[in-house]
Amino acid sequence: MKTVPLRQLLREPVKIKRWTRAGQTVQINDNGKPLWIIKSAVETSEDDTARRRGIEEMFNELSQEPISPISLSKIVKDSRR
Repeated sequence: MKTVPLRQLLREPVKIKRWTRAGQTVQINDNGKPLWIIKSAVETSEDDTARRRGIEEMFNELSQEPISPISLSKIVKDSRR
C-alpha cells in the first residue's frame, strides 16, 4: 500500500489514478493521520498487474542507460544514403 499526503492527491491525481488502475491501494493522509484508502473499483488480474510492472521496470532500466553520443538525426541521415 502506498501512502501519500492529501496535497499530493490534489496536485497529482493522474499518478494516484495510475497506481489504483495498476491494482495498488493508496492511503491518503492529512497531517500524518489516515484520511482515506483508495482502491480500484475493478479488480485487475495478476497477469495484467505483473505485465504493467514488467513494462515499468524495463522503462526504468532504459532510462538509466548512458546517452548515445550519436544523434538520432545522424543515424536517420546515414540510413538514407
